[in-house]
Amino acid sequence: QVRLAESGGGLVQPGESLRLSCEASGSIFSIMGWYRQAPGKQRELVATFTNGGGTNYADSVKGRFTISRDSAKNTVYLQMNSLKPEDTAVYYCKVRSVVERDYWGQGTQVTVSS
Repeated sequence: QVRLAESGGGLVQPGESLRLSCEASGSIFSIMGWYRQAPGKQRELVATFTNGGGTNYADSVKGRFTISRDSAKNTVYLQMNSLKPEDTAVYYCKVRSVVERDYWGQGTQVTVSS
């Protein structure tokens, strides 16, 4: 069974940092990444990391967020620096297995407020 364990969300003030972690198990994964959904908004891609080391970022987070991956541990991280109120959302880990099935985490809340 594929399992995803997300952690790292919380409440911070603008300008502060958080690091999200997602540990996946039960398969081999070709893509691991993060999406987010703010209240009243559609879910959007934040960042992804492929087996080949390729990354993709939303324009709104470029230069502030960094995605990394530890393939041996099947864990993907999202380092979020210089957080802004508009980053407030539920952040979801998403992974794709080598047989091209997608799995979603339960989500972790990130709130940026003064």
